[in-house]
Amino acid sequence: MDGIASEKMKIREIDAAPFAASLIEGHRDFGYSLETALADIIDNSISAGATEVALEADTATEYPWIALADNGRGMSEPELVEAMRLGSKNPTDVRAIDDLGRFGLGLKSASFSQCRQLTVLTRRDGIISCARWDLDGVSKRNNWNLELIDSPQDITGHELLPVTGTVVIWEKLDRLDGGYDRNWDKRAAHMNGELAGAERYLRLVFHRFIEGKRPRLKILLNGRVLKPIDPLASDNPACQKDPEEIMRLEQGDVRIRCHTLPHHSRMPRERWEEIGGPEGHLKTQGLYVYRENRLIISGGWLGLARQTELTKLCRIAIDIPNTMDADWKIDVKKASAQLPAVVRERLKKVVERFLGTSKRTYKKRGQKLVDATRFPVWNRVQREGNIVFRPNLEHPVFRSFANELPEEFRDGFDRCLRLLGSALPIDTLHAELTGNAEAVHADVALSDELEIMVLEIGRTLLSSGMKPADLPDTLQSHPFLRANWDAVVPLLKNFIGELKE
Repeated sequence: MDGIASEKMKIREIDAAPFAASLIEGHRDFGYSLETALADIIDNSISAGATEVALEADTATEYPWIALADNGRGMSEPELVEAMRLGSKNPTDVRAIDDLGRFGLGLKSASFSQCRQLTVLTRRDGIISCARWDLDGVSKRNNWNLELIDSPQDITGHELLPVTGTVVIWEKLDRLDGGYDRNWDKRAAHMNGELAGAERYLRLVFHRFIEGKRPRLKILLNGRVLKPIDPLASDNPACQKDPEEIMRLEQGDVRIRCHTLPHHSRMPRERWEEIGGPEGHLKTQGLYVYRENRLIISGGWLGLARQTELTKLCRIAIDIPNTMDADWKIDVKKASAQLPAVVRERLKKVVERFLGTSKRTYKKRGQKLVDATRFPVWNRVQREGNIVFRPNLEHPVFRSFANELPEEFRDGFDRCLRLLGSALPIDTLHAELTGNAEAVHADVALSDELEIMVLEIGRTLLSSGMKPADLPDTLQSHPFLRANWDAVVPLLKNFIGELKE
């Protein structure tokens, strides 16, 4: 029936090409931020074989501009025209393994999201070509005529063009001025703040390239070389790495490897905070998806698990090829993706196993903290499915002090200790530990208080049959004494010396 109907159907064709002025303005709103826009331009540089990308920004001038210069292969004029064409690539086309593009929109959409004038200078075999999209001109003419500039010597950023390579110049930065177009100082401060935020993003997204483990890439910001931020702390000897698991699928291999970050005490504070970033380690735990070594997703469990304090050191690196873009629904910005069903099913099992191991490790450590041989100040008590912490009334220090009190005051002293336990600020502690656990520390003990604790615990251990020579190892297992061990050593030495006398 449909075949018969289609034969009788009369079909007319009419030109319904989109209006240039309308469509090109729509390409400004794909959701790019400054950082994702800059990353998209650098993707093109990497695909062009560049080993160096120089990001230059002049924010203090009357007409601020941003330029990215690379030493890649450069382009001929026909290639430049094609690169400036919107939708110059079909996302279904077969790509080289080092091609970080997808839709053929990145150069244009990323640039338009930040500026109204995009100029590209390129040189290959000694021949310079230059093309420009000026949105104000397109709006006025309402056509798709690309401007080709035959004498680009006076173009902003011309001096950045290498012997072979490309320079992308953004001018008319209407999306970056913060509304301070008439106040140069505030406008410059705002732009510099945006660039500072983008700097961290670039150090993170391209860290594998900057590290030189892959084809090495040097990225400079106004002449300063950017250092990589590895969110997995892969080079730290204390980082725990599970064996790599490979899923062999029709469109390519998915490589999965679980990492457990070192404890914050096992790395410099600056490095620890750098990896955690502005949101902290609680928010940055989870999946790290790399597409051809370029970071696409940085943290979060994508619905596979909850972010908890017990799992904040857990990171899972997932490497995918560019042949799986459609399966993973990689967006234009290359800043988000969705897990294919078959990968999600496998990852769910990986995450459950990985997080289960991590939680058991923490729980084991917690059980050790309440080991009776360590005389904890606090006891962990499980009651009716809940966990409470109570002062250890049998702690040698408490008992020693109670024994010095008149008998009628001893019950009152124990009540004060129990009251202290019931008043433990659980909500406040939870908020602090969740938001910034590394900044929470035990209060510093006074020297005389520390001495009392060493002496009383030491006497109790000796009365139970322990040999004096075993005291150091036993006392050092106590978290509080271990944290103050430099001060404990002379106290313990004097105590043992008095015993020998």
